[in-house]
Amino acid sequence: MGTVAAPHGAGEHWSEADGLHLEVRGMAPPGPFVAIIRLIESIGGQPVPVIVHHDREPVPLYAELAERGWLAERIDGADGEFRLRLSRAP
Repeated sequence: MGTVAAPHGAGEHWSEADGLHLEVRGMAPPGPFVAIIRLIESIGGQPVPVIVHHDREPVPLYAELAERGWLAERIDGADGEFRLRLSRAP
């Protein structure tokens, strides 16, 4: 996979019609993990999907998300990007 230039700075988040987006590409571990957990904690009980723009599959994140009642689903992203949609478990 090639590297894709991120349109937003690492750690930045913004809203779009499909949810709250979080850019973690280019961050060294554990930066992405920490940024994702902080963001989902900050939105509390709101049923807002979170779209994560990542460099790679964040395998260690999945167990932590499940423990907090969140699901992760891989969705289409730009070439070289690993994009996830995070949502509250039903």
